[in-house]
Amino acid sequence: MRQIHLTVNNEKYQVYCPEHITLLTLLREHLHLTGTKEGCAAGECGACTVIFNGKAANACMVLAPEANGAVVETIEGEAKDGVLSPLQQSFIEHHALQCGFCTPGMIMSARALLDANPAPTRDEIKEAMEGNLCRCTGYEPIITAIEQAAGGERGA
Repeated sequence: MRQIHLTVNNEKYQVYCPEHITLLTLLREHLHLTGTKEGCAAGECGACTVIFNGKAANACMVLAPEANGAVVETIEGEAKDGVLSPLQQSFIEHHALQCGFCTPGMIMSARALLDANPAPTRDEIKEAMEGNLCRCTGYEPIITAIEQAAGGERGA
């Protein structure tokens, strides 16, 4: 077992866990933050995307010990005081989700983009979202939702 200290969604945690587990397993099974989904477990689908030390990362590809001292943001931290973020609201308004399985990863990838670049171009949005797969919605509503959220967050 390994002791890990990390900050998730602005809360500090101290966790004992096996050294071989991933950040995804740590989040879901040890911290009970189940919004981050496991899709492929190979870093290909983006369903497990979180913000890891300020950058979008596939939680299935990060070993838990690598998260020692890290700052992590998950989908559970996106809404504040029960109020959806402009990004989450935009996904709803533009029907950028259907089954919802990929949505947490999509939103976290978009959040990392908007945090780094509050006014991305359409091409920059497409590039930032390349690592996220969606089998239900198609990508046009997702791109439009991110564009609208970028405009709304700039105006807020």
